[in-house]
Amino acid sequence: MKKQMQQGFTLIELMIVVAIIGILAAIAIPAYQDYTKRARVTEGLALADAAKTAVSEYYASNNAFGSGNASYGLATTISGNSVSNLQVSTSGTIVITYNQTVASNATLLLAPTITSGAIQWTCTYATAQNGITPSGLQSGWVPSNCRS
Repeated sequence: MKKQMQQGFTLIELMIVVAIIGILAAIAIPAYQDYTKRARVTEGLALADAAKTAVSEYYASNNAFGSGNASYGLATTISGNSVSNLQVSTSGTIVITYNQTVASNATLLLAPTITSGAIQWTCTYATAQNGITPSGLQSGWVPSNCRS
């Protein structure tokens, strides 16, 4: 007599596979969400590159900071897919404000520091710079140079 061969999986085996997939999903989904937020925050930093150049050139020419976007030759409203507004303050600090794709009205600051006539930029998401306080961003969403 021939032995019958078992085909397919038992219920226990299927439950174990489903449990493993559930555990992996519980770990992967939050990591992916942080990754997408980090990419959206980076969009704001890319938009700020032109403003950093404009502020540096203005300071080099006038030995002082301007009074806003227009004085630096920038558009009065700078925005993107995840950035609702980018403004340059009277102290030269670039304030990036994000929309709901990151966190509604969350801000990131790029503050200039003058060292031997050259401008060094300090990126911060949690510490007040030049009288402006950032808000709404988590440390996992910002680049490593902003976390210090």
